[in-house]
Amino acid sequence: MREKKISQVSCRTFSRQEELLQIQAKYLEHVEEQKLTKTQIFLKSIYDKKRKTFFGRTGMSWAKIGLFYLIFYGMLSSMVSVCMWVFFQTLDPRIPKWQLDRSLIGTNPGLGFRPMPVNNEESTLIWFKGSNKTSYLHWVDNILQFLDKYYVPSKIAKGNGQIKTCSHHDYPAIGEVCEVDVRDWEECNRDQFFNYHKNSPCIFLKLNKIYGWTPEYYDDPYNLPEEMPDTLKNHIRSINNTRELQNVWLSCHGENPADREYLGPVTYYPRAVQGFPGYYFPYLNSEGYLSPLVAVKFERPVSGIVINVECRAWAKNIIYNRGDRMGSVHFELLID
Repeated sequence: MREKKISQVSCRTFSRQEELLQIQAKYLEHVEEQKLTKTQIFLKSIYDKKRKTFFGRTGMSWAKIGLFYLIFYGMLSSMVSVCMWVFFQTLDPRIPKWQLDRSLIGTNPGLGFRPMPVNNEESTLIWFKGSNKTSYLHWVDNILQFLDKYYVPSKIAKGNGQIKTCSHHDYPAIGEVCEVDVRDWEECNRDQFFNYHKNSPCIFLKLNKIYGWTPEYYDDPYNLPEEMPDTLKNHIRSINNTRELQNVWLSCHGENPADREYLGPVTYYPRAVQGFPGYYFPYLNSEGYLSPLVAVKFERPVSGIVINVECRAWAKNIIYNRGDRMGSVHFELLID
């Protein structure tokens, strides 16, 4: 019993001595650190020769923490990869998940035009001088770049898509897309520089693509909107075949009375359809599909004056609002 008590006392004495030695070592280390310069303290924080630590950790400590984070981030990346894989299984590369009213685009297609100013994205001014080749070639090249895939359809990926010549009596079947025949643009062609050299510029218009959208046509010649231009009404009433009335109609005019006077006569190509034929709709993101285009030729616009032009698409389910540029497009013409 006495020997046991002696052993306990000696253990307590030994542990007390260890504590005192540790306190003494820390004190001496603190004294030594006070003698060090700032540079020496910084270098010691990076690598301590006595403790053999790098940034405060030994090699074994760095190995343990490195292994931990390797396992942690490995498992995290695996979980994210699995979640993304499951997510992508629910998507179709050609069919959007959210369509029409459920999509951000909505159900009201807008109009786009070419050529467009390149240097200033906010500008809609087409300004050139027909007698200056350098001036008008800038716009011609802009149009050629846009029409490249129309002149050379092989540049777009067709895959299993089949291109056919459509008509109002021969709509495309599933897997088929309608051809856009560049010969229908007649005078608005690249060989004639799209008539920019004659100060009778051609502007190309397209209807923005909305997946699954089908137009509701103005196909009754005697039930047309009052605000529709008389020239367009007369064109619609000149068509005898009911099927050939199934088009998204198009009209271009000066925004103000003065602009209409300065703009002069307008010719639309293809001539038979002043707009976008119904057999191009709905857009289903089929391989080889090209949006239909309308070439609008301004025959004799007055030179030296900025002419404000508005082009509008006509269908019962295309909402028009000039202020918000809904269902229409605006640009200016200035010919020196």
